[in-house]
Amino acid sequence: MRPSLFRALFCGMVLILIQSTANAQSNAIPSAPIQRAAPSAGIESSPQAGGVPSASIPPANLTLTDAEARALKNEPRLLAEQFRAQAANKRVLESRSGYFPQVFGNLTAVDANGDTAVAAGALTTSSVSTRAAGGASLVQMITDFGHTPNLVQSARLQAKAAGQDGESIRQSVLMQVQEAYFAAQAAESVQRTAQAVLDFRRVTLRQLTALAQSQLRSTLDVQFAQVMVSEAELAVVRAESNVQKTQAQLTASMGEEGSTIYRLADESLPPGPDADPAGYINEAIGNRPDLKALRLQSESAADQARAERDLNYPTVNALATGGELPIHDSTIHHDYGAVGININVPIFNGGIYAARAAEARLEAKAADKDASLREVEIVRDVRMTWADAQDAYLQIDVTQRLVDQTNVAMRLAQARYDAGLGSIVELNQAELNQTSALITAASARFDYLRSMTAFRFALGDLH
Repeated sequence: MRPSLFRALFCGMVLILIQSTANAQSNAIPSAPIQRAAPSAGIESSPQAGGVPSASIPPANLTLTDAEARALKNEPRLLAEQFRAQAANKRVLESRSGYFPQVFGNLTAVDANGDTAVAAGALTTSSVSTRAAGGASLVQMITDFGHTPNLVQSARLQAKAAGQDGESIRQSVLMQVQEAYFAAQAAESVQRTAQAVLDFRRVTLRQLTALAQSQLRSTLDVQFAQVMVSEAELAVVRAESNVQKTQAQLTASMGEEGSTIYRLADESLPPGPDADPAGYINEAIGNRPDLKALRLQSESAADQARAERDLNYPTVNALATGGELPIHDSTIHHDYGAVGININVPIFNGGIYAARAAEARLEAKAADKDASLREVEIVRDVRMTWADAQDAYLQIDVTQRLVDQTNVAMRLAQARYDAGLGSIVELNQAELNQTSALITAASARFDYLRSMTAFRFALGDLH
């Protein structure tokens, strides 16, 4: 009797110890990792998973503002667009040059036979005299009936469109780096959750192994627990691999090389979008830089078409010329000078002006249609990203409730199993449901941040 009594007391103490340990470990699992704690010192690696300890690569602190500044500094497309905008401004000066006088200097020296004249190559003949002379000529455009003003206006609109193209690229760069930043944060949150689940299942396995050795649980229960541990280890391996990928994507989005591991700072959650997207659509149509650029290009093409049409009108120029002849013969004076007005009237040029005007009009119509198409696409993008943001915002609360529910189900399944009323299969299913809910909740917050980034980009509101 004494050995039996001693064995019963020993088993009872083991059960009490195991139950208290299991309850403590269950409370240690985060119920909903939506509100992140302080950023970890690095990416944790499990020795069983074969990860590289993060101590070998000291993490660097990085905020979203710093990441955006690095991306804008290193992005070559932005610098290229700045050069294009500067070139477009120079074309405005090129077009405005028609308003100013054109001055030419001339130096001429001729040694001719006496009494010679040009008799071929022209309808009129002129004498050729020995002389050395210097002078200047001036041509000032009086009016070309709108050709030059329309060219200048077209160039100005193109320069403004180039500036909007640069803003569009800037917002695209910001969207890429923000999405990479939040994806990296989501991967780290999932990795921490997977590691916590793995630690919990290892404790459960040790408990069941001890019970099986005491002949209080079957070896089948231990085998099921080992399967659950292996599945958790696989989840940790995948989570750590995803962390490495998202960190590499974040580094690439900032235009940097190397394998730096960053300690990412949290960002506050923006408020959820309004229930009606109509106001957002009007905001996007007024703010999107790519649509502004297309509209400016359409207006520029219309001015270019008017400039080409104006080529059919006359051009009126004022002319002036004068100079000195230090060496001359008796047939000419020692100086010369004249002023006049020249009216150039196009009569026939093979239809080139009409063809250029027709081409410019068609290009203007095509540019207008491009702007209309982009407006339709923007309405579509706003509606889609608004729906994604709404869905992600609602999922934060839903996943929180789901975690709470799976925690309750897990405790009930554990109690049934401890009381001998439930099977290990029931307990494993409850653990799987809890793990799925925890991982979903771990990334819900950052999925919403990424959805809001895409939504704000659709609105043209990334700054």
